[in-house]
Amino acid sequence: MSTGPVDPTTTTAWTRLAGLAAAPRPDLRSTLTPAWVEQQTLVAADLHVDLSKNLFDDEVEAALLALAEEVDLHGRRRAMFAGEHINVTEDRAVLHTALRLPAGASLVVDGHDVVPEVHDVLARAYDFAERVRSGDWTGATGRRIATVVNIGIGGSDLGPVMAYEALEPYRQEGLSCRFISNIDPTDAGQELKGLDPETTLFIVSSKTFGTLETLTNARLCKAWLLERLPAGTDPSAAVAQHFVAVSTALDKVADFGIDPDNAFGFWDWVGGRYSMDSAIGLSLMVAVGPERFTEMLAGFHAMDEHFRTAPDTANVPLKMGLLNVWYTNFLGAHTHAVLPYAQFLHRFPAYLQQLTMESNGKGVRWDGEAVGYDTGEVFWGEPGTNGQHAFYQLIHQGTRLVPADFIAFARPSYALTDGDTDVHELFLANFLAQTKALAFGRTADEVRAEGVAEDLVSARTFPGNRPTTSIMAPELTPGVLGQLVALYEHITFVEGAVWGIDSFDQWGVELGKQLAQELRPAVAGDAEVAAEQDPSTQSLIRYYQENRGR
Repeated sequence: MSTGPVDPTTTTAWTRLAGLAAAPRPDLRSTLTPAWVEQQTLVAADLHVDLSKNLFDDEVEAALLALAEEVDLHGRRRAMFAGEHINVTEDRAVLHTALRLPAGASLVVDGHDVVPEVHDVLARAYDFAERVRSGDWTGATGRRIATVVNIGIGGSDLGPVMAYEALEPYRQEGLSCRFISNIDPTDAGQELKGLDPETTLFIVSSKTFGTLETLTNARLCKAWLLERLPAGTDPSAAVAQHFVAVSTALDKVADFGIDPDNAFGFWDWVGGRYSMDSAIGLSLMVAVGPERFTEMLAGFHAMDEHFRTAPDTANVPLKMGLLNVWYTNFLGAHTHAVLPYAQFLHRFPAYLQQLTMESNGKGVRWDGEAVGYDTGEVFWGEPGTNGQHAFYQLIHQGTRLVPADFIAFARPSYALTDGDTDVHELFLANFLAQTKALAFGRTADEVRAEGVAEDLVSARTFPGNRPTTSIMAPELTPGVLGQLVALYEHITFVEGAVWGIDSFDQWGVELGKQLAQELRPAVAGDAEVAAEQDPSTQSLIRYYQENRGR
């Protein structure tokens, strides 16, 4: 792999793609032939992926694959899987894929094999999860744990809560999880409401045990616990029994009162947004059990192997990532919708927002040079069919191009009828109808043939040719969830590799946190610090103080 990225705009393939983008777009009404559908329907582990309703043809595909070659995407992929330090601004390997390597595998990074370490931590976490699930681990008063509260933010929250919601049918009865992330005290207030402190266990998830929001919420929860446990309960014993940590900062963990033996670590080669399959997933391990968590890891690994080994023309993450580059850089798309037709995936788009936008929201390449082209997409979405009654109008008839991924499952999590109708079949009919309507639209002549008055024809016309990808699987299992997450991890990697950016740092989150610490005294009433601020900030601080009564 070269030391610096190739500027993609200097490649022959980029020039070719620009020319193809200037030509009339493929018309899905004429190009969507049985042969094309067969060619563009791919299989990746348990996922059935139909790319045929995207705005590309053989020429565009060939140019996109040539672009991948010219920017040495394959070399960067090999470097990632080998543990080279492709996170250059932090001089780190990028090895979330090592978290799901099977026991007995080997991967030597910086002189030592990381796989045994991964499985040692996993075994400790599994043992702890089983102790909680069985009732062997109790609170300070001897009662078994009924509620696990995960305290984290960003990757320490979004992944676990998404997966907890997605795998609801696999949770142990009588044991639930709640999640606190926002420093707004309302979040903790709501999540703690109604809990019994004697049966509540807190997991503090912070690698450095120094994240402002997480540690603030941890202290708040510690005070809540100690105020509400029965009189005479030893505070030190209470914290030791009701708090565990996912962290490598054992000294800080101990200072908080958590037994370091109850701290589960992970490594600097695991980015926060790539960490849900590490010890960060401890709350999920407790909820669904080690066996199901292992199935999820196997799903991750299956997609890793597909991405690593499948030929380019059949490689789902590679082709989906390249199509996103096509839409972003050549067809003017700025956003990307992810629309799961599965209520249990209602947090999946929010999870993808961090994964994709924190990874690829960069304006400089990994060598520090400014990019001269668009990077990143604004990911968003909601479950179908809810979105059909909200924002689908814009996707169907608006002026903006919004590529969309539709996700559905053949077998429902709950098979219900209204007496006559299999409601899941009705649900999937909507899933199929939307991608068909977006692809083919409805012409003015077709609207007139329905007897619509002429003055309403234009309003009832649908242009069609709106690109979609359909992703289906037999059902939403732990393994399939792992495959879906890994799919989008690798899509994100592909885009970053083409754009020549470091998808694995996140310096953009730091400045606001630094300034918040500097502003805190001013908000609390320090007039001298307030006087140092800009006029807008001063005005807003005054408004706050006046309306807070300070």
